[in-house]
Amino acid sequence: MRTVFALFVLLSLSFASRLTAADAPNVLLVMSDDHSAAHVGCYGNSDIKTPNLDAFAKQGIRFEKYYVACPQCVPSRAAIMTGRSPLGVQMTRFSAPLPADYKVFPEILKEKAGYYSGVAGRTYHLDGSNQAPETKAVFDKYNLRTFPNRLDFVKTAGTRDAILGQYREFLDQVPKGKPFVLQLCFSDPHRPLDKNAIPEPHDPTKLKLPQFYPDTKLVREDFARYYDEIARFDTDFGTVLAELTKRGLDKNTLVLFAGDNGASQFRGKGTLNEFGVHCPLIVRMPNGREGLKDSYPFLISGEDLAPTILEAAGVEVPKEMTGKSFHKLLNRQAYEERTYTFAERGAHGHSLPNNAADFDIGRCVVSKSHKLIYNVLWQIPYHPVDFAGDEMWKELIQMNKDGKLPAEIAKFYFKPTRPMFELYDLGNDPYELTNLMGTPDTTGVEKELKTALQEWMILNRDFAPLPIPPTPAKKK
Repeated sequence: MRTVFALFVLLSLSFASRLTAADAPNVLLVMSDDHSAAHVGCYGNSDIKTPNLDAFAKQGIRFEKYYVACPQCVPSRAAIMTGRSPLGVQMTRFSAPLPADYKVFPEILKEKAGYYSGVAGRTYHLDGSNQAPETKAVFDKYNLRTFPNRLDFVKTAGTRDAILGQYREFLDQVPKGKPFVLQLCFSDPHRPLDKNAIPEPHDPTKLKLPQFYPDTKLVREDFARYYDEIARFDTDFGTVLAELTKRGLDKNTLVLFAGDNGASQFRGKGTLNEFGVHCPLIVRMPNGREGLKDSYPFLISGEDLAPTILEAAGVEVPKEMTGKSFHKLLNRQAYEERTYTFAERGAHGHSLPNNAADFDIGRCVVSKSHKLIYNVLWQIPYHPVDFAGDEMWKELIQMNKDGKLPAEIAKFYFKPTRPMFELYDLGNDPYELTNLMGTPDTTGVEKELKTALQEWMILNRDFAPLPIPPTPAKKK
């Protein structure tokens, strides 16, 4: 009798699993490129035109404190796809290929739950890119490009029309009865920034500049073009959602929108400041469930997306994933939030290390109230990523030489060195204007965050020197 009962239970569980698989939600992760949280209307920006993202946020959940694992696309995307830190998956070098041993969430959904899986649009960045002949030869010799073997649909595109075309092509190819998972990447608002990207461009003279921005005509024009490209992406995002609705897929698709890393703007991309690592994340559940809280103030890491998506699909999260699923939040259940998020900064692009844009080493830890930045290579001055050759930046260099740049602005960009440590009270100082390191009132916070960062670096086998060195032995 016990054997028969056990068999009945086993068959019932198997049947339940099949039902779960049949009802498994589709998953669509849409990513903008170089996009900070501050630059979306629903995040409190009244200047920018993002009606589709704003409407989408009303249908889902806006996460107020989403921090990517790196202020650069390759390591950040590696963390998003694997649910692990860039250090943990050996992806601190910009042009490194993701080792085949590290599974990505679309691959896991394909293998464990029968999903039709893909990546499309702007490059997913994890098979190497822009390679010298010698590098290409190594990739070919050791078969280091792995994504065509991992997923069902692997394509990249440069133009908006081509990206949307690949999106539709993917949906056309999903086998009947199978759920799908797709990471769809857009190029906007990555530099270079187009003029007249939208029919009614933002007026540079009417934009509110962050307090750490130089206020010049060229800076304002550049900032307006950045907003224009975000608005253009917003239009494309609306097209993506409309296509789901047109095909009757919106009711059973988990849709996530996220920035891959922060804006290529002042103290943004390539830095561990807020504009570099604090990005937008909005999630809409299948069926657009009503009654969900419209925003959450909990700390979320880029590492958390993969385990959350797997749990939403009913797939067991691999134990090696260090990300923390926030699936309970999506279902209005009690959730034990993170205490900290972490990020790292390493090599950028493919150039030799001529400046801090090409190569830097930095780490940061964010708590519910503060951020600690550890500039390992503090001797290297600030150098902007992706716009050092622009006339806007050249003009600022000259203004600084001529003493025409306000001192409170010049200190952020033209000091010969940087502090080794920076500590900011994000609640009272969201623009990170005042470094609190060494002040008596923050001694406890400094120790707490350094200790947390120390543990994270040790567990991730970080190659950088630890922030808390041993106490020197006293001479006898």
